[in-house]
This record gives sequence, C-alpha cells and structure tokens, in this order.
Amino acid sequence: MSRTTAFFYEFKEGLLIALGAIRANKIRSVLTTLGIVIGVAAVVLMSTAIKAIDTSFQEGVASLGSDNLYIDKWAWFNNDIPWWELRNRRNLTMEDFERYQELAKLPVASAPSVWTNQTVKYEERSVEFIMVTGTTNDYLETTNFSFEYGRFFNELESNGARNVCVLGFEIADQLFPLGDAIDKEVKIQGKKYKVVGVLEKQGSFILGNFNPDQQIYVPIGTIFKYFQNQNFRSITINVRAENSLMVEATKEEAIGIMRQVRGLTYDQIDDFSINQQEGLLSNINETVGVIQIAGLFITGLSLIVGAIGIMNIMFVSVKERTKEIGIRKAIGAKSRTILGQFIYESAAICLLGGFIGLFLAFLGTLIINQYLPTTIQVDAVILAFVISLATGVISGFAPAYTAAQLDPVEALRYE
Repeated sequence: MSRTTAFFYEFKEGLLIALGAIRANKIRSVLTTLGIVIGVAAVVLMSTAIKAIDTSFQEGVASLGSDNLYIDKWAWFNNDIPWWELRNRRNLTMEDFERYQELAKLPVASAPSVWTNQTVKYEERSVEFIMVTGTTNDYLETTNFSFEYGRFFNELESNGARNVCVLGFEIADQLFPLGDAIDKEVKIQGKKYKVVGVLEKQGSFILGNFNPDQQIYVPIGTIFKYFQNQNFRSITINVRAENSLMVEATKEEAIGIMRQVRGLTYDQIDDFSINQQEGLLSNINETVGVIQIAGLFITGLSLIVGAIGIMNIMFVSVKERTKEIGIRKAIGAKSRTILGQFIYESAAICLLGGFIGLFLAFLGTLIINQYLPTTIQVDAVILAFVISLATGVISGFAPAYTAAQLDPVEALRYE
C-alpha cells in the first residue's frame, strides 16, 4: 500500500469514527457549537449589511447625481464650523440663485430648492412628516430621476406656481396602493395638488429624509405662496457639473461667483457652503466602521467562547474514550492517526456550527432584505467555513495531542 493510499485510508477511517462520535452525542455536539454558530452568523450578516449599505448608498447617489454640488447656507457635514456661526450667515435667496445662474458657465444645470415637512392626504389616507420640496422644472436635469409613470412639472407649471406635484414612489404607494395616482389630487395643508408624475423606486434608506422615495416635489412658487408663515430662511442651489472630472472646477467657479454675488471682500470668509457627496460618503464610512467593529467584536468573542467550549468537550471525549484509544494503539494505530481522529471530530463539530450559523444568517438576510437589497456574498460564505474549520483545528489540537500521547498500557488500564 502506497503512502498516499495509506493516508487517505487513515483519513477516511478517522473521519468515520469522528462522525460516529458526533452522532452518538448529538445534543452535546449541537450545544458545543453555539459559539461557532453565533460567530459565523455575525460574520455573514456583517458582510451582508455592509454590502447592502454600500449598494443603497450607490443607488442613492446615482439617483441624485454623483456630479452634484449643493450651495447652501448650512455646511451639511463640516463640524469644524460652530452651528451659531452657520445660523448667523445671511440667507440664500432666489435673487442669489438668479445671479449665480447668469454668471455660471460650467454647470450643465442648476436649480433652487426649499423644503417643508407636511402631512399629505388623499381621501381617508394620509402620510405625515413628508418632505415637500419646492423647486423649478430645471431640477430634473440636476438628477437622474426616472418615472414609474407620468412626468415632472414643466416650465409653464413651474413659472406659474401651479398646484401640481410629483410623488416619490413610497408616498404614491401609501396614498395610492392601486397605482392610479396620475391626475388625482392630494391635499397639503388644505390645498389641492394635481399629481402629474410618480418617480421610480430609488430604494436608498441611506439618504434618510432626503430619499426621493419619501418626498413630494412641487413648483417652488407654491412653497413661497402657501407656506410664508413658516419663514423659510434660505434656499439650496443644486448644481450639476458636466462630469466627475469637472466637479472641482465647477466648485471653484461657484465659490468665486457666490463671493461676488454675496458682495464679500478678499479678507472676508465665505458665508455659504459648497456641499458634496463626499461628506455623505464619509458619514457612510463611519456607519460601516461601527458595524464592522461591532461585528468583529461579537465574532471574536463568540469564536473564543466556542473554541474553549469545544476544547473542553474534546478533553471530556478523550477521557471517555481512553480505553478505546489504548486498544487502537495496542493493535498498531499510530499517534498521528489518533491525533487526526480527534482533530477531524473537532473540525466536524465546528463545520456543523458553521452550517447552522450560515442558515441563521440566511434567515437574517431575508429580514434585512425587507429594508435593503441584500444577498449573501460568496466570499462571506467561504470566510465562514474557513473560520469554522480553523477554529475546529486549533481548539481540537490540544485534546488530540493529549490523546495521541497516551501510553497504550496505561490507557487499557483506565476505568
């Protein structure tokens, strides 16, 4: 018999004995794997959540336009500027926007926007705390919006401050579950708005209240006409660069023009901010970092607990089968064969935990998928099994080595 054949024969026999020992102690084996189960489930779910967040972010940015800039009174993500300094800045007005639009040469499109939170009603249905965004017909060119049905309001409707609106997908779904929103009239603060379009689902929870799915778009003139009592203090100027390579140049041009429009001298600091998607990306990375740290902590803790549990159970198994080990060694079994048998058993127990953890992660993914588009990643599955196998080998080595070093005479005399 060749060495290779002998090795595979020993491997097969050791694996069969290990599986037989696991079957003989089913409950103990399953309970022993709990730490591995939690660890593997945490690894897979963490990977799935991170991928889902990244996908949602990319979809959200794609819907708004990755080449966009937002000129605003407020710095959205810059915490270096005290909030009271931001509050004391002069408001951006429609006159500022009009002058910027006249002077700017690089943007492919620009549009003002302002928003208010309102309750939107249709017959007996209503949706509360909805962001109603007022803008112009040019706003569509600053986004990548596509429509489930209908259209955006046109120039005539925009300039005439007509009572028309475009619904985000989720708003339309809640108010018109049968999908018959077009030409219906919704009420916002008692005023009727004719629905002219419904956006396609963007599906990006990352954008929070700024998710287009959860907004309603109306001509900006209607906002100023009906909600004057809310004292809108500033507008946002949405600017779209020609492409990603032109974003910085468009930003520099915007800074120069806005300083001119705002009448700032060379020694005065900007009283406006140019916000970009990079700030949102930074926030997303922080969120992902927290998830990773939490996931790694849970995974590490679970694997340590699982490894200690498996090691203890394997020591118990060695003690229980001391006489068996003595008989096998007495009839010629080599130390490496005994070593392999117990390592196989430990690895099999961990792989069992890995399968259970993967199944639980799959169920968790189905739950996450209700809120985010998710799929279990192949690399996460491979990583889960590698971790399970490595934990089994490492935690089983000490008991297996102890078994392999037993003296056959002493083992046979063990009761």
